[in-house]
Amino acid sequence: MVKPSPRSRAEPATLPATAWAVLGVLSFGEEPTGYEIRKWAEHILRFFYWSPAMSQIYAELKRLEKAGYATSRTDVAADGRPRRVYAITPDGRDALAAWASDAPIGPPVLKHGPALRVWLGHLAGPERLREVVTEQRDRAQRLAEEAEHSRRVAVTGTGWAHAEIVARWAVRYHEAERDLAELMLADLDELAGRGAPG
Repeated sequence: MVKPSPRSRAEPATLPATAWAVLGVLSFGEEPTGYEIRKWAEHILRFFYWSPAMSQIYAELKRLEKAGYATSRTDVAADGRPRRVYAITPDGRDALAAWASDAPIGPPVLKHGPALRVWLGHLAGPERLREVVTEQRDRAQRLAEEAEHSRRVAVTGTGWAHAEIVARWAVRYHEAERDLAELMLADLDELAGRGAPG
């Protein structure tokens, strides 16, 4: 078992946000495997933060163990195979609470590939731009539907009230993204109607 680091609640370790997100999964009181953490991320985190690779999850778990915020042990799965499960430590729970309460709130980072493609529309044909934006619209609709499924699952989970609120936000966000794509399609049509070069 990793010995917790002697940090106070007011002085959490300097960790990247992805490590705090992994520690957040552990804070729900389960003892998941790395694979199960990945499933949690696919269930809800991907709608508003990130969808990590397994290698990234394991790297963050090692970092959390080194900081004394998580522990791991070998367990036996239902099929008899050994597996490594992870748990949050009391120091980890305190540090996570301090980070969630006191960390500076930075602006969301937006990397919008379809908008970048439209920005470079003078190098593409109008039909290809419409295909790009239409694909984004349809993707946003799918994500809104998937987020709604996650929201319904969160409603049934004990202690998942805040996860349900974030899932509800994700539904609204992706519906707004779908609607913005529709407006961009209309803008592209207007531009084409004016005979603008493209």
